[in-house]
Amino acid sequence: MTHVGLPRALGTCYYPEHWPQERWEADARMMAESGLTWVRIGEFAWSRLEPRPGDLQLDWLEKAIEILNEAGLKVVLGTPTATPPRWVVDKHPDMLAVDEQGRPRAFGSRRHYCFSHEGYIEESRRITAILAKRFGASVAAWQTDNEYGCHDTTVSYSDAACRAFQRWLEARYGDIEALNEAWGNVFWSMEYNRFDQIGLPNLTVTDPNPAHALAFRRFSSDQVREFNRVQLEEIRKYSKAPISHNYMGQVTDFDHYALGADMEIATWDSYPLGFLEDRVVAAPEYKQAFARQGDADFQAFHHDLYRAVGRGRWWIMEQQPGPVNWAPHNPAPLPGMVRLWSWEAFAHGAEAVCYFRWRQAPFAQEQMHSGLLRPDSSEAEGLREVRQVANELASAPKVEGNVADVALVFDYDAEWAWAVQPHGQGLSYFGLVLAQYRALRRAGLNIDIVGPSTRDFSDYKAVFAPGLMHLPDDLRTALEEAKCVVVLGPRTAARTIDFEIPTPLPPSLDALQVTVTRVQSLRSDCPVALEGGGNAVGYLETIASEHEPVLEDSAGAPVAVQNGNLMYCAAWLDDEGWDRLISIVAAQVDMVTRSLPVGVRVRRTQSQEFWFNYNAHAVQTEAGEIEPASLIMRTL
Repeated sequence: MTHVGLPRALGTCYYPEHWPQERWEADARMMAESGLTWVRIGEFAWSRLEPRPGDLQLDWLEKAIEILNEAGLKVVLGTPTATPPRWVVDKHPDMLAVDEQGRPRAFGSRRHYCFSHEGYIEESRRITAILAKRFGASVAAWQTDNEYGCHDTTVSYSDAACRAFQRWLEARYGDIEALNEAWGNVFWSMEYNRFDQIGLPNLTVTDPNPAHALAFRRFSSDQVREFNRVQLEEIRKYSKAPISHNYMGQVTDFDHYALGADMEIATWDSYPLGFLEDRVVAAPEYKQAFARQGDADFQAFHHDLYRAVGRGRWWIMEQQPGPVNWAPHNPAPLPGMVRLWSWEAFAHGAEAVCYFRWRQAPFAQEQMHSGLLRPDSSEAEGLREVRQVANELASAPKVEGNVADVALVFDYDAEWAWAVQPHGQGLSYFGLVLAQYRALRRAGLNIDIVGPSTRDFSDYKAVFAPGLMHLPDDLRTALEEAKCVVVLGPRTAARTIDFEIPTPLPPSLDALQVTVTRVQSLRSDCPVALEGGGNAVGYLETIASEHEPVLEDSAGAPVAVQNGNLMYCAAWLDDEGWDRLISIVAAQVDMVTRSLPVGVRVRRTQSQEFWFNYNAHAVQTEAGEIEPASLIMRTL
């Protein structure tokens, strides 16, 4: 994907309902003087907007928007449906989501609703319509809800979800016998006579049928999209402003591409230090070395992912400016990192970077979450770096367009299939794709993450598509016919759409004669060595093929084979293994790679090259010496 250069701006998240009104003008003035343009408000304010049913109190919000606009700030207004007030729960006591153990999620924090509850859907429609009608002409952008999926709230096992799932299944399969056949319900006498007999795949004695579990994950994703569409429908009746949703890091239990197709902008919430502690899988010494800088690839992966979700238009809606409150450990960023994180987002094509939050809250659950100001309104450390970025943006040349050497396919449906049947402890589709992404970044390559609906790969020298458990026929054809090198596997086409092992055995490719004859997952202390260096780790398939091996294990068994432009890798490799595979591909397509120092990454645009040093020490590179937690921008 190539995109024209876009204006770059900074912003923040603000909660006028948390502060006396006499402070709003000073806050707005200080935001503008600090170089901020955008301000998101309102996403948690329902109890102040409607303290009792039908008692609308909107004047304070109108005043806040007026003050911000008069200061030259643009407002993103969030719909408040992530935090329904107590009276909404009292009105609809069965609207609460239910966890996998059958326990209702209680009132007292946030995201306490089930996407399938019809009564709450209508409450969401109503409050969204009220806000859109009142403020549709005075705000510059919208955000629906807040962080769908946060706190494991996409999948709900409520009665409302069960009823909606039964209807979804009937619409999908039409006939109960068709469902029984598709799911293989003859196994363990799981056959149904009617759709209303089908429960949810939880609280079973042992594992539920994987076809049942995968269907429920697909249904749950569809429910998020339908819930979101209700809000879009109401906003668009009264406003022409673009609409977004703020996604999260490594929250994969609904299809972000599907939601993104309905909106103009994708945004996401970037917390590099929290993610390193809470979500990045790495050795303790790695986490120690990067505890105050974050992982060099995790943020970039999501920048590239949400550029795809937003079809080129994306922001960071919440950028960490200091210690957070929710990770196992919450260190302060190394000086320079707030600036580095901001510029890395712009290098990947972000239109805006907004910092969470303007002022640290002195009360409730997020007291320990830093802001740009401390609770007493004194300046926190992050604000100085934000001002530096604002000054640099004012004089820096425009970041001109995205360019990519390779495409990396990421598919939410494959993530659900792996989650239903990982076959080994700690194995996940997300982890597999991220491992390949890291290797591509270590080689200094630019990457486009693309969705499974992509059919045109003509812009790329290579495509990597690991682990696509179900491979639709038209995507299979597009990959086989691509003119660039295409690297598939492992687990490619391992299941039909209803989670059955297909015949012929996978991956069943016309252009590559390879058959997976056995599958094993490997203990972490039992890697399989590759001839020439590197290892298969975690996952290894035994394959039969007449093609010459590209990689072999130390016993001479093929691990990767190739015919023409199509390559199949039958293993999850370690870093050295991935690096070898990528060097093989790069040599075939005349693609220039680099061997970057640990913690150093490169990003090219059409007119610039950015070098980022995530290390706590200076590093010498071909672009020159890069200071700790800093960057160099070169004009090409």
